[in-house]
Amino acid sequence: MDVTVCRFAASRLLRVEIGIRKMLLQRTFWVVIALIIGLAVAKLHIVDSRPHRILLDTDVDTDDFFALLYILKLNRSEFELEAITINANAWTDAGHAVNQIYDILYMMGRDDIPVGVGGEGGILEDGTILPDVGGYLPIIEQGNSTAGGCRYRQAIPIGRRLDIDSNYGLRKAFLPQVIHSGIPVTLVPLDATNTIPINEDFFKAFEKSQHTYEAQYCFQSLKMARDTWFDDQFYTDGYTKEVKGSQGVRVLVATRAKPNPDTSSELDRAYFKSFLDVLNHPQQTGKFNFTTQFRYYKEVLYKPDFGNKKLGKPIVFDMDMSAGDFLALYYLLKLPVEVINLKAVIVSPTGWANAATIDVVYDLLHMMGRDDIPVGLGDIFALNQSDPGDCKYIKVIPQGSGGFLDSDTLYGLARHLPRSPRRYTAENSLQFGAPRNTDHPELRQPLALEIWDSIVKKLEPGSKISILTNGPLTNLAKIIGLRKNSSSVIQDVYVVGGHINHSNLDKGNVLTVHSNEYREMNLYLDPLAAKIVFESSLDITLIPLNAQRNASSFSKILQRLGRTNKTPEALFAYRLLSRLYRLQQTHHRYHHMDTFLGEILGAVVLAGDSFLNPILQIKPIKVLADGAESKDGQIVVDENKENW
Repeated sequence: MDVTVCRFAASRLLRVEIGIRKMLLQRTFWVVIALIIGLAVAKLHIVDSRPHRILLDTDVDTDDFFALLYILKLNRSEFELEAITINANAWTDAGHAVNQIYDILYMMGRDDIPVGVGGEGGILEDGTILPDVGGYLPIIEQGNSTAGGCRYRQAIPIGRRLDIDSNYGLRKAFLPQVIHSGIPVTLVPLDATNTIPINEDFFKAFEKSQHTYEAQYCFQSLKMARDTWFDDQFYTDGYTKEVKGSQGVRVLVATRAKPNPDTSSELDRAYFKSFLDVLNHPQQTGKFNFTTQFRYYKEVLYKPDFGNKKLGKPIVFDMDMSAGDFLALYYLLKLPVEVINLKAVIVSPTGWANAATIDVVYDLLHMMGRDDIPVGLGDIFALNQSDPGDCKYIKVIPQGSGGFLDSDTLYGLARHLPRSPRRYTAENSLQFGAPRNTDHPELRQPLALEIWDSIVKKLEPGSKISILTNGPLTNLAKIIGLRKNSSSVIQDVYVVGGHINHSNLDKGNVLTVHSNEYREMNLYLDPLAAKIVFESSLDITLIPLNAQRNASSFSKILQRLGRTNKTPEALFAYRLLSRLYRLQQTHHRYHHMDTFLGEILGAVVLAGDSFLNPILQIKPIKVLADGAESKDGQIVVDENKENW
């Protein structure tokens, strides 16, 4: 493989980084290997007995774990992978990326390799860069926290990020599971990678060369990426511009890939053959995949038989997959079905967790023996986002600690749930508008509106549905707007969210936007959706932030839980709440943890718990949604209707 390496001396060290970025799908295939090698300036040669010490920095895109597996297969006496760092501001989200890396290392028997992700530091107003500045945001957008915009990242479709986070559903199906909770560059631009087209010959050769677990995982990933690609074109990396003058950085650029010297081979590039040979080499191969790790595991769906029981109130639970939402889901599932009949769960990726966290919902339902409950995936954008891909509202949620990193992993506890046979997959079919059928279109992830339509279709005559919303109101607003008969089948709606300001001391919980201190997160994350819902004819019971705070006492709830029967779900809830409480007490990044504790209240009110004794008042309110950051999501009194 022809790669030109530039050399750069600093602090008496010469560091060389070989960077090969991005496989181009369909017509282009390239694997990125980043090698950072430290050498003394006076010694420009490598001592034979010392291996190249490698630090791999990756955004865990498909091509990147190809590169990781390639490196792990190399002779360790020549190439030693010392550590992996995750860049979480591109194709993947930190919580899902770190788990995939852990699982790959576990499969390859390399749990000795440390993995780093993010950092809670930032850049101060005076320009000081803190030493632990994170990898969640581009430096140009970095503030003093991990919350921030997506000026550049919005170029990556969020739907594709969902596929990469889950590796098209293959990560959970294939990989074994482990429980963890001025450098010189050689550029490989698009011009060079364009000389390596993915052709039918390479694909067929790869299909025949799957003799190791790592080769199988790579091929299945490549095939699913190809089968679900939106058109017949390849995608491109960023453009590398040549600059002359003092502002330019001197680098050597790789311009072409080495042809295969074996002219009789069906593979026309040397790297194709090298990659397949190394990946299928019997030495340093993977120990197992998921099915060989758990030889007695069977994909069994547990669906209860309610027999002649008279089922209770039909409920649809709309959640954004925050920690509090999972506790509320436990509560709903523990209620007698004669009282609450949970018909479906729909999730909103416009809130506290990324879309791929839907797998945790499947796992919790599986744990509770409720694989009969369908789960629908909602829209990934708030309604009044002017530019698809923008993160106008969701940017207030931290990417790191206390935000997406923790929500996506359920604070490190998601892996302690049993693994459901159900999971998100990128499987799709022409029937639903895909460009082509995949191998198993029956495994396609249903959308929230499809689940809603299915539930309504199966309703008995005269029956109506109650809805509990624990996140942004995106899904409910879509139902109201696109299903004109929705009000006739919705009994009532319980909204956990909103903040009614009774005094200047009564603040909201959107703490990263200081222009308005009186908003609540769920309504702020999609203010137009909230406005549509509250201006509808639906019977709405609001459980505002004030009420949630009155019911948010970690110490009391933990004390009660400690005295209850030790069911698996009680133990899990106790561990989760204990972790939230401990984090809140020990680190300022987690000061908002009681927000999630208060989210359980909506399920309790919905169930009509007699011990709660709530005081309900009728108040005319409206939600501001004018596109102004300083006002959006705020609840005010509608003076035209009533004074109070």
